[in-house]
Amino acid sequence: MEISFSWAAKKFLDNRTIVLYVGIMKEKRSVQSVQRIIVSFFRQQKRMPSYQEMLDLLGVKSKSVVHFWINKLIAGGFLERDGKSRLSLTKQSFAIPMVGSIRAGFPSPEEEVLSDSLSMDEYLITKPESSFILKISGDSMTGAGIMEGDLVIIEKGRDPQTGDIVIAEVDGDWTMKYIQKKGKEIVLEAANEKYPDITARTELRIGGVVTAVIRKYHT
Repeated sequence: MEISFSWAAKKFLDNRTIVLYVGIMKEKRSVQSVQRIIVSFFRQQKRMPSYQEMLDLLGVKSKSVVHFWINKLIAGGFLERDGKSRLSLTKQSFAIPMVGSIRAGFPSPEEEVLSDSLSMDEYLITKPESSFILKISGDSMTGAGIMEGDLVIIEKGRDPQTGDIVIAEVDGDWTMKYIQKKGKEIVLEAANEKYPDITARTELRIGGVVTAVIRKYHT
């Protein structure tokens, strides 16, 4: 199968991305393969491709074919239109296949079977309207597995319970610690013995509860 890209497509695609598209297009075309092509373009360019660019990406010459696959993607829940008929990818387009489970202790053979797909946004964030992300600086929570450079998801308005990890403003300074309620007193505890417990002298304000930690091992 010979595939050529127009100057307009090459203007936006680097060689690595073109190789990826070529590999996908060598497959029998399906909703999933077309979806992967569009998602790959979106990750590279941070925008949706135009109809003209889709002709090149799909290796077709007719816009009716592009319309056909767009309608298939909309029906499958991978694309949606806004009030101005602009296309956008849905969360389902970025879902990651879940192929089963694996033991973290002694190794055992596991058959890789596609059991479901998982949207990381939906898995990590239950209330997106009241959540935000912070990047960790410092080592006071390493004992909780939270390292410098990690990202934490914070949910505002959640009622903090003893043992939760919270971000708090203590006497004008912000910190992230375990919250411990001891009678009427609230104590903030680090997960690193180098750091002492903190109690507010004048003011304590809870900014949110940590609900998830994100760490990348490779870029």
